Amino acid sequence: MDKEVKQLWENLLEETSSTLPAGSSDLWLKTCIPTALIEGTLVLDVPNVFVKEQISSRFLKDLSKIFKEKFAGETIELRVGAETRKDEQKRAERAASSTTHSDARDGLNPSYVFGSFVVGKSNRLGHAASLAVAETPGEAYNPLFIWGGVGLGKTHLMHAIGHYTLDRNPNLKVTYVSSEKFINEFIQSIKNNKTQEFKSKYRSVDVLLIDDIQFLGNKGSSQEEFFHTFNQLHVSNKQIVICSDRPPKDIQSIEDRLVSRFEWGLVTDIQSPDLETRIAILQKKAQLRRLKISDEVINFLALNIPSNIRELEGALNRVVA
Repeated sequence: MDKEVKQLWENLLEETSSTLPAGSSDLWLKTCIPTALIEGTLVLDVPNVFVKEQISSRFLKDLSKIFKEKFAGETIELRVGAETRKDEQKRAERAASSTTHSDARDGLNPSYVFGSFVVGKSNRLGHAASLAVAETPGEAYNPLFIWGGVGLGKTHLMHAIGHYTLDRNPNLKVTYVSSEKFINEFIQSIKNNKTQEFKSKYRSVDVLLIDDIQFLGNKGSSQEEFFHTFNQLHVSNKQIVICSDRPPKDIQSIEDRLVSRFEWGLVTDIQSPDLETRIAILQKKAQLRRLKISDEVINFLALNIPSNIRELEGALNRVVA
């Protein structure tokens, strides 16, 4: 470690000691190791993703502000977990510039990684929970139930869990499926006398990511099958992640025993992004696609499209078309 970089970090900690919550330095910030100062960016190594998330959400804004104001007044960014984010950023950029992608990861979208997900007040808990699940499948929150309106990032987080899990543990079996596909496959397995193969497919996974679970409503036989699949995976400490457009208790025509199981772990929601988050989302998408768009245009889009991320992206596409 460069002595000057180490001294810079120590000076920054001393400068911020009076403004940050008591004990934060000992508990979180002293786990950071300053490794480099590159073009005005102070690079810190942290022990794991959970620590990175805690520092990013609790302290990074204040640290960055003081770093800019008190240390030569440079326009810089203080990055936590820089190497992990850099790898994810590169993968997201490759996916954004590619017209095709491999289906080797059970239908996971290659652009839906944590590095391309913009965190704000509306989704912070869902993002943190997803990271925790991806780090320790079957241990953190099981099941993890994420709900929210259309186009708010639920599926993005679900795919990011899959990618991150496989990046850390390539030998694990991760399966992403919509509830509609689950239902259709189950029906076909009955017609073709292949129910055992169907059961084996979904009960032998290490991580099951099932989207739009609300469509299981009114599907009695499929609910029965998913109930037993859920039980088998849960008792084996296999991770289950479920997404829906509403909380478990509001899903119509679904059995109480399933609702109860959906609430065994953590239920978290994603709300519509606020203005600052919408601006950050547009900036991130423009960056990944290497588009040069003025702040004026980005601010205009963010102000006039308050609903969801898909509409923001659609508006961005129309601007650059």
